[in-house]
Amino acid sequence: MAKYGEGDKRWIVEERSDGTNVHNWHWSETDCLEWSRNLLTKLLSDLTLLDGEGNLFVRTKKVEKVDGEAYVNIRKGKIIPGYEISVVLAWEGEARDSDGKSLLKVDGTVEIPYIADENADEDPEVKVLVKDDGPIGRRLKEAMGSRGKPVILEKVRVFVESMARGGPAREDLETKKVAPIPKNQTSSPAEAAAPAAAGKKEVAAAPEKKEVKKKKKEGFKTISMTEKFSCRARDMYEILMDENRWKGFTQSNARISKEVGGEFSIFDGSVTGRNVELQEGKLIVQQWRFGSWPDGIHSTVKLTLDEPESGLTVVKLTHTDVPEEDRYGNATVVENTERGWRDLIFNKIRAVFGFGI
Repeated sequence: MAKYGEGDKRWIVEERSDGTNVHNWHWSETDCLEWSRNLLTKLLSDLTLLDGEGNLFVRTKKVEKVDGEAYVNIRKGKIIPGYEISVVLAWEGEARDSDGKSLLKVDGTVEIPYIADENADEDPEVKVLVKDDGPIGRRLKEAMGSRGKPVILEKVRVFVESMARGGPAREDLETKKVAPIPKNQTSSPAEAAAPAAAGKKEVAAAPEKKEVKKKKKEGFKTISMTEKFSCRARDMYEILMDENRWKGFTQSNARISKEVGGEFSIFDGSVTGRNVELQEGKLIVQQWRFGSWPDGIHSTVKLTLDEPESGLTVVKLTHTDVPEEDRYGNATVVENTERGWRDLIFNKIRAVFGFGI
């Protein structure tokens, strides 16, 4: 039996002379506060929220303050984020009359007092403040609340997801890996001979590994769901294609064309697209795009409505070409999209219209 400390060095965890934290085995911590400021500034600044609807114009200006602490710990390759921050965001609004003449311009702030890792699965409180509390000022404040809050919360979720994936430490996690030992540095002739003997197999397998990596990089997924509703198929079709009903059950702005080739915008403009094929009461095929997706990427939504018996409608959803990552590198797009269909569309329709079974 080998003495303590004299075993096979490949199995001994020790400090390396080059300082490398092999596979992030040792505890490492990265300060993420400045990175958080930069990301939240990028996500929340210069967002147009209302551009003339109801003669109102509302936009965010810049992030004025991000205070608190944010860090990411990594131990044995496991990401452990921690953050407690507050955010102050400036916004401006303007009301005009029917002739386009300005009635009032106001400035205000949006305060998010507590974004924390302990509440990562919950939306934080968002406070909207305005410097003019007259009738028009209050109207602009209400517009900022109804139109701005959903967009701001979506951006905050992007930040939370980015922290969960490692934030600025993610790159270190992926790059701080021990490179394969070259043949001329193997610890024994036997170890050197093994790679040489398997050389042909490794060469043959290399193209296959490259092909797998290529597919992962191109990654797109398909979401399939089947939902039942206590209603007629034509009623479900009308709800899905009527912008006023969309506004009602999502509590967000929507513009929806009922013509093939017509365009639509839902969830305050977060999702846009066009109608590809429509069969009243039976089929909806649309091209969908989320604003957080990389440029040029579109998905296809197919909703088949079947009424096997009177008063029972079965909706089959097939959502193809959903990217695995958004433009910020977050790999939760498929999960979030599936949850959105279930919680923000199907379950909301059941709750608002009484179509539950």
